[in-house]
Amino acid sequence: MILKCLRQFSLIFLAVLFSSLGGRLYAATSTTTFNVTATVLAECIVSASDLAFPDYSVTTGLAVEATTSITVKCSSSTAYEVFLNAGTGSGATTAIRKMTGGGGSDTLSYSLYQDAAHNMVWGETSGTDVVSGTGDGLDQAITVYGQIAANQPAVVGSYSDTITVTVSF
Repeated sequence: MILKCLRQFSLIFLAVLFSSLGGRLYAATSTTTFNVTATVLAECIVSASDLAFPDYSVTTGLAVEATTSITVKCSSSTAYEVFLNAGTGSGATTAIRKMTGGGGSDTLSYSLYQDAAHNMVWGETSGTDVVSGTGDGLDQAITVYGQIAANQPAVVGSYSDTITVTVSF
């Protein structure tokens, strides 16, 4: 009787043991490895806010200034340059841009600069008149300084221009 109880207990113990092992016994193991890889691309995105000058008075003869911001976001360690074209005004250059008004026949000259002192015109010649930087994976705000030249005999009305911002990386 005791032998029979021991045998039943042993069978129950083995059944519980096998069920906890998922019903499998392993005699040996084998291992291997695999590589995990990824490539981070050098990339940049750019956005810009409009530049709105305050009202220009031909009677005071004073220059008018305003600023706006360009935001560049590049992959970490990615070198970039920010270019501003001459705009769409007839006869415009990067040194003297032209807003157009009065049905397209009137112009109002202005300039865009890299600095608040208006010493460095912002243009589109690599390494010369552009802003450069290095990405860090975060938004980097860059200020654009605008100035409407003084003493312009402008015709009354609204003037506008469109500037294209290009980021090269």
